[in-house]
Amino acid sequence: MNAIPSRRRALRLVLALAGVIVVSGCTSIVSRPAPVKATFLLDPPLPEALGTPAKPLVLRVGAINVAAPFRGKNLVYRRSELGYESDYYDEFFVPPSTMLADGIAKGLAAARVFERVVPSGASGHEGDLLLEGFVSELYGDARGASQAAVLRVTFYLSSLQALGSAPLWSRDYAQRVSVDGGSADALAQALNRAVGGVLRELARDLAAADLTAITPRQAPR
Repeated sequence: MNAIPSRRRALRLVLALAGVIVVSGCTSIVSRPAPVKATFLLDPPLPEALGTPAKPLVLRVGAINVAAPFRGKNLVYRRSELGYESDYYDEFFVPPSTMLADGIAKGLAAARVFERVVPSGASGHEGDLLLEGFVSELYGDARGASQAAVLRVTFYLSSLQALGSAPLWSRDYAQRVSVDGGSADALAQALNRAVGGVLRELARDLAAADLTAITPRQAPR
């Protein structure tokens, strides 16, 4: 006669123990700390003033587009000829296109190539020339014994008075900079040096470019 109550008590005990196990498991999952991500900036060293007279033109920096594999915030490593890996734990603070456009505007302003440099995204229509770019490579090359930061970018200079026409000037730049150590921080520093190297070459080449055919526009009132 006491078999049924005994079975019920045993069943309640089993269910209670199962509940404790489930709650304990959930608690451990909830309390587990989230992975910590490190974030980095592209803040390259700026070129020095060239010492030549600034061109009497206003340069507006436009979009600096980045190829799809490298346009995200995560750092990218090349592991083999066709193998690339996105780093989940280490990333740029903002997408690289934004930081590159900002760095290019600051670099050309510091080099004093033009009378004035208008940064990308600035309001208004001031400008005589438009500088745009396309970054085809931006990664850490980990294929060999020593790692390297790789950057390749093509720039296009157009007249704002004749938008839609062929660029007045175009040039491709490539930098490969050794990484001092295998950390993400070391790669970020090497990428900054690579961008700085491109800025120095870009400033020098723009200063030497013949842009006398461009007539400066009066600033709108």
